[in-house]
Amino acid sequence: MTFYYRPTVAEAFASINYLMTEVNFGWLIRSIHRWSASMMVLSMILHVCRVYLTGGFKRPRELTWVTGVTMAVCTVSFGVTGYSLPWDQVGYWAVKIVTGVPDAIPVVGTTLVELLRGGVGVGY
Repeated sequence: MTFYYRPTVAEAFASINYLMTEVNFGWLIRSIHRWSASMMVLSMILHVCRVYLTGGFKRPRELTWVTGVTMAVCTVSFGVTGYSLPWDQVGYWAVKIVTGVPDAIPVVGTTLVELLRGGVGVGY
């Protein structure tokens, strides 16, 4: 996938389309990669729920819980960024909505949105 993907707004969708239609078994490799990423996020969510329900965050495991939540945030962040790589309509709107959430924070929200997007708008 690394050899065929071009990470630009103009070429991302075309490179994914080429990978899915022209590269031998490209559709299979991309599908396995996409489904594995989704299963990772689902497994992580189920694990966090299990740890919470069994009280795994209580003393003396507070640091383990904080570390796990940090890793969970990183996993979900990677999921969102991976979701946007094809740069189709679904990816565009996912990035626009997810990066727009901090705008609800008073005072620093707009600055956080611009920091996450790397500019005023998405795709500029």
